[in-house]
Amino acid sequence: MPLLPFSNQAAEVSQAKLAVLIDADNTQPAIIEGLLDEVAKYGVASVKRIYGDWTSTNLRQWKERLLEYAIQPIQQFAYTQGKNATDSAMIIDAMDLLYSEKLDGFCIVSSDSDFTRLAARIRESGRTVYGFGEKKTPKAFVSVCDKFIYTEILRDTGEEQDEDEARPAAKTKKEIKKVDRKLLKLLQDVVDDLAEESGWAYLGGVGQKINNRSTDFDPRLYGFNKLGDMFRAIPQFETEERPQANGTGRQVYIRWKRKAR
Repeated sequence: MPLLPFSNQAAEVSQAKLAVLIDADNTQPAIIEGLLDEVAKYGVASVKRIYGDWTSTNLRQWKERLLEYAIQPIQQFAYTQGKNATDSAMIIDAMDLLYSEKLDGFCIVSSDSDFTRLAARIRESGRTVYGFGEKKTPKAFVSVCDKFIYTEILRDTGEEQDEDEARPAAKTKKEIKKVDRKLLKLLQDVVDDLAEESGWAYLGGVGQKINNRSTDFDPRLYGFNKLGDMFRAIPQFETEERPQANGTGRQVYIRWKRKAR
């Protein structure tokens, strides 16, 4: 199934059937609303399950949200101290769903590297894998997903006022130019790869190729809701809107200012 996170064509996959599997031990309840809103961009959450030891007081805040968001709790006792039985239960369930349900993709919500092999196996079966986790998530798990979303940008800041960095503020042109040379190189390389002879590249194609090269790229990490807004804020790029060939809308094109310093 094609992954189109930066294109208006995302509506085409809005009915994809997804399984949302949440590791309660490694996920904060404050993200749940933002998480499900994000999942809805990629498809329908046909299965919503959350795994943990529900006899423990550590999951009390999660218990208060399960009914509200129609998430099915899966009980897994901690048989041995120091061993995460929750991970095993979640992996077994995922494999059962892979073969028993007609699903288009899986959303694995955890910051634990133990799910790296699971994500790889699901992708081998032809399903799409969306990963959700904190910025501390090991790179191996991030990279194996088709798309990885950092949960810091999904957090309900209204409930956690002390989390000043939960949603980054938009950077100015000067800040982007100064801070992120790696980001600029990624954007420049992708635009150059897709550019016409005139140097212009279609924004939709650019967004897709960025995701192919960096699964955890997200303009919201830099304070921008849309990729186009991010390009407009970077002085090394210029943008142009063109009318669609077969429609009434307009398409955005990007070009690298080769002479800019």
